[in-house]
Amino acid sequence: MSMQRFRATRKLLPHLSANKISPVSSSLVLHHPYPKRPCLGTHALYSSSWPKDPKDKLPSWIQDMSVSTSSSSSVAKQAIMPENGVEQIELLSAVEDLHGGVVVDLKESMDSEVFSSLLRASMSQWKQKGKKGVWIKLPIKLSNLVDAAVKEGFRYHHAEPDYLMLVRWIPETIDTLPANASHRVGIGAYVMNSERKILVVQEISGRFKDTGVWKLPTGVVNEGEDICAAAVREVKEETGIETEFVEILAFRQSHKSFFQKSDLFFVCMLKPHSSDIETQNLEIAAAQWMPVEEYAAQPFIRQNKMFDYVAEICLAKSDKDYAGFSPMRTTTSSGKRSYLYHNKRDMDKIQATGDHQ
Repeated sequence: MSMQRFRATRKLLPHLSANKISPVSSSLVLHHPYPKRPCLGTHALYSSSWPKDPKDKLPSWIQDMSVSTSSSSSVAKQAIMPENGVEQIELLSAVEDLHGGVVVDLKESMDSEVFSSLLRASMSQWKQKGKKGVWIKLPIKLSNLVDAAVKEGFRYHHAEPDYLMLVRWIPETIDTLPANASHRVGIGAYVMNSERKILVVQEISGRFKDTGVWKLPTGVVNEGEDICAAAVREVKEETGIETEFVEILAFRQSHKSFFQKSDLFFVCMLKPHSSDIETQNLEIAAAQWMPVEEYAAQPFIRQNKMFDYVAEICLAKSDKDYAGFSPMRTTTSSGKRSYLYHNKRDMDKIQATGDHQ
């Protein structure tokens, strides 16, 4: 069991005892050794047996306190030392992030009223500690807690198939929390064989359905997938052709293209290692090897500036001295594997001659 240490001051008292947390409606939990005070379970609500003396609602002073958290628990017990005993206030377990905020990763089932009270108490403490952003990750099985979080000022940040992320900015300053992912990433694969024929497809659905247009194989990069790996995968899935990634020839950016998100599209050159086409019949109506000049001469390609220029780039790569961006495997400052795409040909020349010094 991991231990977290929190230090509280007298400043916490007015926030815990103010109207924000009513001892009548709150499910804030206090454990006390003396029988004259109520001993409430984790999911119990305060009752009429609560001490009527305002002094007894909360301790008059707070010492150092420790919070014990477990990876399997959504609640942390916080020890408080009043004048005549020991009480424990239960708060939501949270992990501090690198930007002055906290992340709450809920996993256990919880009543919405209990969650609401725990959240209010936790927000009071995080505000006193000067925390900035609060992130709450709710698995889909805890969707009953969404309304309670929204009522406490939280908003949607993003959603995945198995969870919803909510956020709230605490300080009365400009909200600097990062926005949800703003781009979708796609690839187009330029695959030319030794006979100067390129791999093209016709799609069953979408914009090019029943148009007769032959186009490059395209697809979306999956989460956690590198661009170079996505290009190889998409060609294999749609046509059955084995390929090797060579370089990125060009890329374009567009906006408001998919649920108002921006789109990055990378034109990639790949080298074929097989020739027999096996068409994937879920998305692809037909596939073939087409002479590159015939591909570029299609009316649709010629009439659309973007497609026409991409075709010219592909021809320049095949016939002239055009250099794209090749992947260089490297690592980030945090040690994660990554690829840096660069003009390898020119960079190799510069390094060989020493002109970069």
